[in-house]
Amino acid sequence: MVVKMMIATAIAMASRTVPLMPIAMGRRRTRPVVSAASDRMEMKAAPINPEWIIDGDPQARMADHSRSGDRAAYTALWDCTAGTFRWFFMWDETVHIIEGDVHVTAADGSVHHLYAGDVAYFNAGTWATWRVDNYVRKVAFLRRPFPTALALAYSVKNRILPAKTPSL
Repeated sequence: MVVKMMIATAIAMASRTVPLMPIAMGRRRTRPVVSAASDRMEMKAAPINPEWIIDGDPQARMADHSRSGDRAAYTALWDCTAGTFRWFFMWDETVHIIEGDVHVTAADGSVHHLYAGDVAYFNAGTWATWRVDNYVRKVAFLRRPFPTALALAYSVKNRILPAKTPSL
């Protein structure tokens, strides 16, 4: 069983490090570029779990922007009115605040005041308290975390092989 897991892990790591451009080009299921004006995206109600609300009546909305073909990455536009609430990050999430501001208190007690133009990263599996005094609008870039065994193997691979930064 352990040997099978190691083989599966090695295959998964190789598939993440070996460029698969020719294969991907032949099976394209999504558009190669997805773009939208954020002020024209259709925002739909995305209620915050009532058990998470600490103060006020925050009203959240979101608009789907894009998903990767393997459904491991997702981009959305999200906004919220005034209120204080706890939030659980199921996925790794990078946010770019595009309007308004928010006070974020992490589980370790650190406070981060994010303004328009700021970027922040939240680890999957963590809680944070969000205090929105007036309004906040963000773009959220979400990535599904690897399963624990695969994440460990990937971490080992990264320690052994030098990291390659993707060209932008």
